[in-house]
Amino acid sequence: MDRDLSDDDSVVDLSFEAESPPAPPAELLERLPSCDWLLQGGGQQIFFPPLEAPGRPLEQRCWSSFMEHRVPMMTEEVAREALLSFVSSKCCYGRAAAGDLVIQELKQQTLCRYRLETFTESRISEWTFQPFTNQSVDGPQRGTSPRLWDIKVQVPPMFQEDTKKFQVPHSSLVKGCHKCHGRGRYKCSGCHGAGMVRCPSCSGAKRKAKQSRRCQMCSGSGRRRCSTCSGRGNKTCATCKGEKKLLHFIQLVIVWKNSLFEFMSEHRLNCPGELLAKAKGESLFKDESTMVYPIVDFPLREISLASQRGIAEHSAALASRARVLQQRQTIELIPLTEVHYWYQGQTYVYYIYGTDHRVYVVDYPERYCCGCTII
Repeated sequence: MDRDLSDDDSVVDLSFEAESPPAPPAELLERLPSCDWLLQGGGQQIFFPPLEAPGRPLEQRCWSSFMEHRVPMMTEEVAREALLSFVSSKCCYGRAAAGDLVIQELKQQTLCRYRLETFTESRISEWTFQPFTNQSVDGPQRGTSPRLWDIKVQVPPMFQEDTKKFQVPHSSLVKGCHKCHGRGRYKCSGCHGAGMVRCPSCSGAKRKAKQSRRCQMCSGSGRRRCSTCSGRGNKTCATCKGEKKLLHFIQLVIVWKNSLFEFMSEHRLNCPGELLAKAKGESLFKDESTMVYPIVDFPLREISLASQRGIAEHSAALASRARVLQQRQTIELIPLTEVHYWYQGQTYVYYIYGTDHRVYVVDYPERYCCGCTII
């Protein structure tokens, strides 16, 4: 006869209960008067950082050297070598065209790429828990929990994103497990505590349809041992790992994030913008500080406007919810060349971009399959 544990008050059926509560129980908050300011309304809360003193404005800069700063001019020899190198990296591109083509025109343009990086730190508090295994409890009886921005932590290298979690001192409390109600186990949802389930082969009929022999899978019993609980009828609570109690505490989550604003000066060539955004450039200008100020009087007005817009956007988006640790703005020169060439009676185009002479081919004349990308 199958076991029935439905009347066993030591095992609870939690098939429809949430894995964890959305907020800590009210009695836990009552026992943590020093942390009332941390969680107002329960759940998770972001804490605004203290205001920082602004940095010094960027001094007026002379940009006369900008006109003297030039990337090397593209030559036919360099253009051909760049294409040959690109073709060699593609299994289905022939080298004959790259070697025999006749270059007709080189259209070179130098672009300016402006980048603003803002490295921030944000702090979030949340209730969490873990099985209580009689470890030491750092509760409010040991002192007052510090404010989140008073907790000292090791900051990662600037502009390198990271996330760390810390247990807030003096915020721990022990309580019976909410999942199993402190019993350490709960009724199996697969067999409802019986330990046995209907045979999937004969559907409990003990014999298969239109067969006189008894079902071989269940030996004619019509029942099979529950695979979910291995026939025990109950399972160890996955939340408390059978320990019956949980250690609740406030967890500090610190997120270091690097926000990026990027702008590329206007160009009249048909090279895809997503390639230019990743291109290597030659550094022209770099400004790094706790707070940077907009670039002014740059020869290309669109770069000055981009600097103003980027700094304003980052200030509006980040200042109220994160602490700005460092900002960095740069201007790079990105060489771009459109190469027109003739091969076997037709004209073609390819592009060379970046200081490392990457190549983008529009329509290569000697391509044998479609297994390679053209970027």
